[in-house]
Amino acid sequence: MGQSGSAKARAKQDSIVADLARFFPEATPVRIPVQLTRKSGTHEGHPAELCSPEATVIEFGTPREVLFVCTTPLEFADVLRLRNSDGSLDTEASVVALQYRSDATVVAARFLTSVPNWIVKS
Repeated sequence: MGQSGSAKARAKQDSIVADLARFFPEATPVRIPVQLTRKSGTHEGHPAELCSPEATVIEFGTPREVLFVCTTPLEFADVLRLRNSDGSLDTEASVVALQYRSDATVVAARFLTSVPNWIVKS
């Protein structure tokens, strides 16, 4: 029986984030949907705050970093606002690593302030 195309796409996305996660030894797989907004710099001559928010999923996390895929144009040290649907995670993070792909960018971002207990290991 064949696999669906969406399952293959999901596996590919997970693997590209996992490739970056190997550089973060404390990284734990998670699936946390968030809204991402680029907060610093400019894009195409406009202040970045005017860029539309993007829905993405945090695929891996450490106590200090989050790793995910996005299509928003990002550069090293950009500041991002990350917010989940209920607001229990609403924080800013700075881009510390990027892997550019043809259709998206794999991102690692470090929290600017301490975010206690956002990720709990069992």
